[in-house]
Amino acid sequence: MANSTRPQYGRVWITFLRNSLIREMTFRGNLLITIVTRGFWFAAQLILFDIIYRNVNSINDWTREEYFTFMATGMLINAFVETFFMPNCANFSELIRNGNLDFVLLKPIDTQFLVSFEKVNLAMLNQVLLAGALLFYSLFELTHIEMAFLDLQNLVLSGQWLSLLTICCQGTGQILMYCLLLAIGVAFFYSLMITLASSSIWFGRNQGLYDFWFYITVFARYPRSIYSGSPTGELLRFAFSYVIPILLVVTVPARLLLSKALEPSWITLVGVSVTLASLFISRNIFNWSLNSYRSASS
Repeated sequence: MANSTRPQYGRVWITFLRNSLIREMTFRGNLLITIVTRGFWFAAQLILFDIIYRNVNSINDWTREEYFTFMATGMLINAFVETFFMPNCANFSELIRNGNLDFVLLKPIDTQFLVSFEKVNLAMLNQVLLAGALLFYSLFELTHIEMAFLDLQNLVLSGQWLSLLTICCQGTGQILMYCLLLAIGVAFFYSLMITLASSSIWFGRNQGLYDFWFYITVFARYPRSIYSGSPTGELLRFAFSYVIPILLVVTVPARLLLSKALEPSWITLVGVSVTLASLFISRNIFNWSLNSYRSASS
């Protein structure tokens, strides 16, 4: 009996996903427009930097294909955030304004879970596919896949199984670490977003704060190394690396996947530790904001 009353978060999320799919299929025109719009934005970004790299060989220490890997990494993180969290956090102020937050609080399940996962913007999954295609293309151009297969074939024919196993383990570990760092980036942006959403309880509407979120995350669109060379750039680099690690959540996984050196080498730990701290702080801010909430009927 005790287990039957425990919330089944997996089943609840699947229900949310099914409801979102039904909603998107009901308004197919809106879904199509969103997919076309995001596709146009993706193409515009790609064309812009392709034109830039026709005139320069590299930007700082990033070549064309390396920068496309960085761009794809940032797009993947943003796509997951905008698919699962953005529509819900943006809707939080509406729940407060129209009093529907009262019904959310009455549900026998964690309030933050309901607020964060109720809607899924399925149209943004198109961005995941586009970013994944760009990532595959850039890595294909960088690794010279035919030569890599030839080297593996030579290892097999020569019986160097230990070397082959070492290479496979290193590649698998690199991919798994990349995926973990992507999840860390999504978690960091979510913690920042839910913190800003919580302010709706005190301010009523927080559109200005959401604008602030877009303004501050624009710095993550460019590699961390390009901010060096001037006092202002160094200040931004320090603040957005060690205080709010926006520059790390995209740069670190991209450099790791490309086997490019990190400066300093321990900076990955900064991004991970600050993200964990941000999740803890955002959770407490959310609960604190709920304690300040006054029911629509009060």
